[in-house]
Order: sequence, then structure tokens, then C-alpha cells
Amino acid sequence: MSASGKQVLVAGGGLAGLACAVRLYKAGAQPLVFEATDAPGGRVQTDQVDGFLLDRGFQVFLDAYPEAGTLLDIESLDLRPFKPGALVYYHGRLRRVMDVFRDPGHFLASALAPVGSVADKLRVALLKWRLRQVSIEEIAAREDVTTENYLQRAGFSSQMIDVFFRSFYGGIFLERELRTSSRMFEFTFKMFSEGNATLPARGMGDITRQLASRLPAGAIRLGERVTEVRADGITLKSGERLAGETVVVATDATTAARLVPGSGGSEPAWSSVTCLYFAADRSPMNEAIIALNGTGSGLVNNVCVVSDVAPGYAPQGKSLISISVLGLPEPSDLERRVVMELQAWFGKAVHEWRHLRTDRIERALPEQAPNVGMTGPGFRHHDGVYVCGDHLWSASIEGAIISGLRTADAILDQP
Repeated sequence: MSASGKQVLVAGGGLAGLACAVRLYKAGAQPLVFEATDAPGGRVQTDQVDGFLLDRGFQVFLDAYPEAGTLLDIESLDLRPFKPGALVYYHGRLRRVMDVFRDPGHFLASALAPVGSVADKLRVALLKWRLRQVSIEEIAAREDVTTENYLQRAGFSSQMIDVFFRSFYGGIFLERELRTSSRMFEFTFKMFSEGNATLPARGMGDITRQLASRLPAGAIRLGERVTEVRADGITLKSGERLAGETVVVATDATTAARLVPGSGGSEPAWSSVTCLYFAADRSPMNEAIIALNGTGSGLVNNVCVVSDVAPGYAPQGKSLISISVLGLPEPSDLERRVVMELQAWFGKAVHEWRHLRTDRIERALPEQAPNVGMTGPGFRHHDGVYVCGDHLWSASIEGAIISGLRTADAILDQP
């Protein structure tokens, strides 16, 4: 494919827009990306605060992602893996639930943990085996129901669903009701089974920086909000109008529905999350693992000592703790309430933690109801304008990259 000299205007500098622009540029086109904020990356950014690296909300990169793994220079990201499993706070203590096929040393502790029955744990192993036998394309063609309905059909007990799956997938889907598409569940479960959840050694924002570095100087214009799009150009908030042979809208779903009305997109439901970061002199866990709230009550959904996974997230001798609270709870006294809740998990040492920052992310993840995602080409083409983003394939890093790459391929296929 070649598009030598073709001018393509891309509204939105998140992962979908960057992936699209990188592929276009490699093929000889001249993409120009307009990002409304002061940095590219959308929801995938990392800030430095007091020597700590703070991602914009707790995120992980699944190293089994096929398209992202091909597009990115994985080696340079220096991915640091989590242990395959979780600690689940239940009945007053943290219980270990591990993938015993990959971590057989914890077989007995996992088998005896009162988080689901032995039969439930065998069903997890069977599900893992089954999903390794099918392709992502086959998953995308399956019947789609809610994840809760899917797990019930698979025979999992109410306790396993309530104690483990609601907390673990609450951290992925950012909702504990498990109303998200079962295709999305199967896709993510397959990725977890075939690889590792990881963190780039220098923060999730390193993914963005790598993609942005592949574009020529001046190809990304920051602080430039697009207010109108047409098939032959765009208008910026400043009033400036620019002409282009092709226009791509790679914004979030809400903005895309406003910029390209009638394209089949609509105002989506969004899952929100509040992420609190704390600094500590010592880690409360001392291992690269996530801790989940299996009680079904309280504010906290999951806890991770990020620097246990990737030490570069914190200055030497310090620990960085990330706490995810689903939704946008009343901010008044939130830090104190979260710390008081976690005293039951980790003891009185939590009162020595120093609060670094709280991120309240209203549009954290577009909700993916059954029969919404993983269908169609992964982008839309309406009145000569292309629309792409994770909301058009799967609400994930892989989904954003797939959508951006497929949009670029469609543009390159134009005569």
C-alpha cells in the first residue's frame, strides 16, 4: 500500500490516532495530528510527581496483545510482569489465588483459599484451555451476553463470581455488575492466559512516547481543539481552517458523536474510576501482584504496589501504592476513608503513607455492552470522514491500536 504525499488530518492524539498516523506516515502519507490537551496519549499518560511516576489511573499492558505487540518495540518498553494471580481480601485477610499452572509453588494455598470451590478453580483451568484453542476472530463471532450471564452458564458458583470475578474484572471493566460483553471477557481472559499483565519500566506513557517519536517533527499539534470536521478539512477552536485530502476523527466516543453526527455513533455510557496514589517507606505487599476486595463492600476495589512490579516508578527506598475506587465518590475526606479501610488489610502502617495525588477520571472507559464491540471493521466511514477509537472495537489498548491501524489501511486502500 502506498499513499505518497496524501495529506491526512487526524483529530485526536490518543493511541488510536497515533497508531493511524504512524502507519500512514510509514506508507508515505503526510498525517497531521491535532490534540486538544498539552500532551499526546489520551488516557495513556504518565506524570512525574515528587520523583514518582504516576499513570493517569491504574493501567496494565497485556503482553499477549497481537497487534500492539507487532506495532510497538516491546523490548524497548522493558515490560515488568505481574505474578499470575491475585491476593483477595476476604474474611478478614488476604487470600492467595494463583494460576497454579504458571506458579505451581502456590498450588496448595490457592486450592485451599476460600475463594470459590475446588470445582470453580478447575473450571478456571478448563476455560483457560478452551480459550487458548480459539482465535480472537472466533471470539468476536460468538454469541454475546453479559459477563455475569456467561460465568453463570459456565457453571461458576455465586461465591466465585461475587468474591473473585467481580473484583478482578471490576478493575478491568471498571464495573462490578459484570454487565460488560462476554466477548470482551473472553478476549481479555485469553490475553491474560497467553501472556502477562505488565507495566513498562518507565510508565504506561512510554507507549505513547514511542508512537509519537515515530512521527516527524511538527506532525503533532498540541493544544489544538478541533471544533468542526468535513470530508475535505477541519476547523480549530481558534478559527483556523485546514484543508486535507482525508480526515480522521480519533477522539473519545463522546467527542466523536458530536463532531460526526449521524455516523452511527452515539453518546456512550462511560465507566468512571478514582485512583489514589500514596508514597510509603516500605511496601505493604513486597511482591508484584494485585490485591482485590472480595468482600463486596467498602470503597476500595483493588490495590497495587506499583513499584513492586516496576521499581522505577518510585525513588530508591520508597514504594508507590495505587488504589482504585470505582466511580467518582464524594471527594471530601476520601483519602482518610480509604486509608482507614485498608488498615484492615495491611495494619496500622497505612497511616504513615503520604498522599501524592488523586485522579478522578470521569471518562475512564467506554462501556461495552453485549453486541456493541468487536464487530464490523473497527472504524466508521461517514460522509467522507473516518472515525476510529477503542469504542469501535474493544475498550482496551489493543482495541485502540486495532481501530487506528485498520482506519489507516482503509485510507491507504483508497485509489
